[in-house]
Amino acid sequence: MMRDAVMPLLRQRADPITVEVIGNSLAAIAEEMTVNLARTAHSTIVYEVQDFCTGLLDAEGRLVAQPGAGLPLFVGDLDAAVGDGLALYGPDGFAPGDVILTNHTGTCGQHLNNIVVYTPAFFEGKLIGFPATRAHWTDVGGRLAGGFLTDAETSFEEGIQLRTLKVYKHGAPDEELFRILRHNIRHPEASFGDLHAQIAACRMAERRLQELYARYGADIVGDAIATGWDQTERMVQAAIRTYPNGRYVAESFLDDDGVDLGRPVPIRVSVIVEDGSLTVDFSKMSPQVRGPINSGSAAGRSAARLALKYLVAPNVMANHGCFRPLKTILPEGTLISAREPAAMSWWQTPILTVIDTILLAMSKARPDRIPAGHYSDISAMLLTGWDSRTHRAYTNIEPVAGGWGARPHGDGPNATYTIGHGDTFNIPVEVLETRYPLHVERYALRCDSGGPGQYRGGLGLERIYRMLDNGMFNGLSERSKCLPWGLKNGLPGKSGSIALKRHGQVKLEHFQKITGLKLKRGDLLMFATGGGGGYGDPLTRPPERVAEDVRMGYVSIEKARQSYGVVIDPRTGVVDLTRTKALRSGSLRRNLVRKRPATTKATSRKRLN
Repeated sequence: MMRDAVMPLLRQRADPITVEVIGNSLAAIAEEMTVNLARTAHSTIVYEVQDFCTGLLDAEGRLVAQPGAGLPLFVGDLDAAVGDGLALYGPDGFAPGDVILTNHTGTCGQHLNNIVVYTPAFFEGKLIGFPATRAHWTDVGGRLAGGFLTDAETSFEEGIQLRTLKVYKHGAPDEELFRILRHNIRHPEASFGDLHAQIAACRMAERRLQELYARYGADIVGDAIATGWDQTERMVQAAIRTYPNGRYVAESFLDDDGVDLGRPVPIRVSVIVEDGSLTVDFSKMSPQVRGPINSGSAAGRSAARLALKYLVAPNVMANHGCFRPLKTILPEGTLISAREPAAMSWWQTPILTVIDTILLAMSKARPDRIPAGHYSDISAMLLTGWDSRTHRAYTNIEPVAGGWGARPHGDGPNATYTIGHGDTFNIPVEVLETRYPLHVERYALRCDSGGPGQYRGGLGLERIYRMLDNGMFNGLSERSKCLPWGLKNGLPGKSGSIALKRHGQVKLEHFQKITGLKLKRGDLLMFATGGGGGYGDPLTRPPERVAEDVRMGYVSIEKARQSYGVVIDPRTGVVDLTRTKALRSGSLRRNLVRKRPATTKATSRKRLN
């Protein structure tokens, strides 16, 4: 039944071994695209941070294979970009040698820096699919270099918008279009280098697909793809059935949208589990906002897909079958389905907390599987300016890792990127200091940032940059009020922060969202990321574990006493068991209960009949 719904009648069927071989071959092609792109890109945000994705789609724009490298935020959403091309050109509107490019917010639902490039692949004159890539370009024009405006109110401020354009036709570049691009973006040499890296990855995949089709034939490969989808669907359905049927609801909020300062932005989700299917209902989501923390419907659907992957299918290759058991209810005009020309510079900001809130809802269904809240913030910093060493302008974009929530059976990971950033990386200090006029003064775990609990939340980071030339900074630090929540009486993690110490001054300037902050040589920019929430009562954490945290610099002696009720001799580092027992059984327990903030809400499940 599933095969008939997605594939035409085929003359030949693939045997189980061939299905496995072809499935692994397709996955290997997508992986090779990833390696190819990372090795040939020009920008550190691509080749070091790996802010990109690759994938293979069939001739109807359905996902065939997408590897785990790159940003999980991009999981399964290349179909929106390719689908727009199919709608505009039709399946017969592509030719060998074509290269299609798009960053359209209405299609992709992300900030304009995320450029999708894809090519049609043909076998024996017939369209067989589309290799596709997405990569973060350093600059796409707009009001300020690099984008990431915290005060933008429309996408027109954020850069040039390109909706599904053929930058190559029949293998020949559109020189007029390239001339427009060259004169509307800063650092065209880097962006064009990244574009050619994306094209090269797609061209390589075209050749590999043609080799695969030549070996097995179109019918066998098509049947193997359909069978793989069916197998993946059954695996996901079986995993969903391990969650009790019911409706699970949770809510949280963001600090503000960057324009209407101080006005919280509520996030409400409902998840329905019913007999192997999962529905994520966003119908009560906040309406789209004036500021640049909106995202489009493609990104909203991706949030649901990523949550599904986290909950039931973390080790299953992302493909069309993986998401068949998922239904998304997403009305137009919400925070994560914003209408044009909504600003989307910080499109990841709501998506990360939306995913975390979905997990919070599901913690009522399977508390043994769901961790406490993580720092859930892109924590990106954008520094631009003039490098007097090279006599060239520069733009450095880099996310900073933070703490994940404690798990039901262990501490949260330290200094790990968000659920939406996955296998991305920081720029190594050596590369950063070579490429840009910056000096990293400090890069360390942030003591006391992890939420106290029987299992401690993961720690955030402290990263301090010294400016070696004048420059400008755009940055955002979210969730200062809706802290990374604890579960099962665990306490929340600490929020992130941004501070500036002017050269020669003592006083610090503090920011949560800032655009166009002018920096001078010698200034110190201090970036601190949040920690994860704790899991379980902190007064039940074994004293020796707390003492070890103190020795490692994860927890201060004062915090050990205040939040864990553990008294440690500062000279010897030894636990005073007598005083610890007295402290834990006295007023501290009552005080900790009063300190637990009610920043989130999750309702118990109701069984479906």
